[in-house]
Amino acid sequence: MIQLGLRLHDAEKLPMEELLPIVKKKGFTCTHLALSKAMKEYPCTASALTPGYANYLRHMFERNEMDIAVLGCYLNLAHPDPAVIKASQEKYYAHIRFASLLGCGMVGTETGAPNAEYKSCPECRSDEAFKTFITNLKPVIRCAEQYGVTLAIEPVARHIIWGPERCRQALDEIGSNNLKVLFDPVNMLDLDNVDHREELFAQAIELLGDDVAMIHFKDFIRVNEGYGLKSVGAGTGEMDYTQVLKFAKKEKPFIYGTLENTTPENAEWCRKHIQELYDKIEV
Repeated sequence: MIQLGLRLHDAEKLPMEELLPIVKKKGFTCTHLALSKAMKEYPCTASALTPGYANYLRHMFERNEMDIAVLGCYLNLAHPDPAVIKASQEKYYAHIRFASLLGCGMVGTETGAPNAEYKSCPECRSDEAFKTFITNLKPVIRCAEQYGVTLAIEPVARHIIWGPERCRQALDEIGSNNLKVLFDPVNMLDLDNVDHREELFAQAIELLGDDVAMIHFKDFIRVNEGYGLKSVGAGTGEMDYTQVLKFAKKEKPFIYGTLENTTPENAEWCRKHIQELYDKIEV
């Protein structure tokens, strides 16, 4: 059985105390919680993430019978300014400690770009950028090991960890059981590979499947702006999730799968779409 959840900053813009019952009523059992985006009513600085704050949130989620599947902390560990890197690492440490207190076993992150703007550039795929990311990630992983928390990295076509092979290289380079993969199929797509996506997903499952700790579900449409692909709610674009869901059903019982890029109006429909596809899969 898959456990489907919602990225909370895609939901209604309400205080968390009012929001969770609504999300629960829509059939979700877990959430992706990015504090700075979903908890606008409270500060989310590293110094604010106290045990009391963690227990307040933990009890609130327990009352609503919902899990925090992952705590999002999406910062740029390849920023060119060492002072920014140090501050970002401190935020990761705080999120890891906070996750351990929340009863949330995972902190999720993407993998940055070698510029201050966190923008895609050709250098994202360079060995130098990869080495910088790995160097700056290592102390974060040591912290995760100390607190018994998983750090899950998310390959994104426009970032330093841009595809399955690069992600496998990062996992092997770090060599820690506390570094895993947050598998977001759409995030690995660009205009160069979108028409060969089934082969890409098969490669991702082959190379990364053992280390997949969570899945993100969304969809895409083609647009004449930006990167040429726009993320939308699952079931409202071109994606066929059969291969990914078959993998999940066969190899990842009770895995968390959170929906992204939904709206308050279509979130429940998107959840039902993925659930119905999953239920039909035979393994």
